[in-house]
Amino acid sequence: MQAWVASGAGELRLEERADPVPAAEELSVRTDVCAVCRTDLHLVAGELAPRRPGVAPGHQVVGRVAVVGAGVSGWTVGDRVGVAWLRSTCGECRWCRSGAENLCPRSAYTGWDADGGFAEYVTVPAGYAYRLPEGPADEQLAPLLCAGIIGYRALRRARVPSGGRLGIYGFGSSAHLTMQVAVAQGVEVHVLTRGADARALALELGASSAGGAYDQPPVPLDSAILFAPVGDLVPVALGALDQGGTLAVAGIHLSDVPRLDYQQHLFRERTLTSVTANTRADGAQLLRLAAELGVVARTTSYSFDRAPDALRDVEAGTGVGTAVLRVRG
Repeated sequence: MQAWVASGAGELRLEERADPVPAAEELSVRTDVCAVCRTDLHLVAGELAPRRPGVAPGHQVVGRVAVVGAGVSGWTVGDRVGVAWLRSTCGECRWCRSGAENLCPRSAYTGWDADGGFAEYVTVPAGYAYRLPEGPADEQLAPLLCAGIIGYRALRRARVPSGGRLGIYGFGSSAHLTMQVAVAQGVEVHVLTRGADARALALELGASSAGGAYDQPPVPLDSAILFAPVGDLVPVALGALDQGGTLAVAGIHLSDVPRLDYQQHLFRERTLTSVTANTRADGAQLLRLAAELGVVARTTSYSFDRAPDALRDVEAGTGVGTAVLRVRG
């Protein structure tokens, strides 16, 4: 097979590799499409320390089961399957036992610990694969498998009250999906982001306002989610919160946060929290909600040979929505 791998020098390199052989409890999946995540960019750029040299990034895979491991039941060749960021957990630690498997210290991740979807085939432990419906297009489902799931967890962590006001800082792949869920649930959303095209999309999708990333929203916010990996925006977003508000930081990587002023940014019971990966329950809930609420991913397609272009465009913030690699076809 062909696979794009992180070279360790800040770029992708195309390689020929043997098709992966699934372990007894795994599936081998033929990759049809793989959505591009900013985490893939952080990995290739070296901002996220690699866990395995020459790993193939990508963790939003839609494909078909190609080989069923000897110990797997309930899956057959040809089944439509989704492969997401969370690849495995220990199942034994106190975090796993309490339902917080996203905090498992022995967790492993697709496209970081093991080769991901920037390749023609990928393996996944069967217990961490998502069974996908046949109806929606590949490019609609792929962004849900990380951008959607992480955004959904961030929305829950932000503790938006019923009918409350939510600020979204940065408006890329995850944010535009999360906003649709929030608006459908009756939340008033205010988007703060750098790109004019992104602001226009936010208004089209139902935002009550859309301004620049460092602008003040028109109303005090009950909650906010920071999707942009920009530490400078943490005090900006905290300062926009009403008393009792919560800011959730959604990314795995964040540039340095400036010094916070306790009275201005945290007093009056404001909360600053982070979002770490996801649980499989998050994924199942988000996929169900997205179908029920009619969430539509805005995508830009790239042929497989243009994977480096897709990453560069994600870094530059060009285009709107989610970049998706067409691995087949």
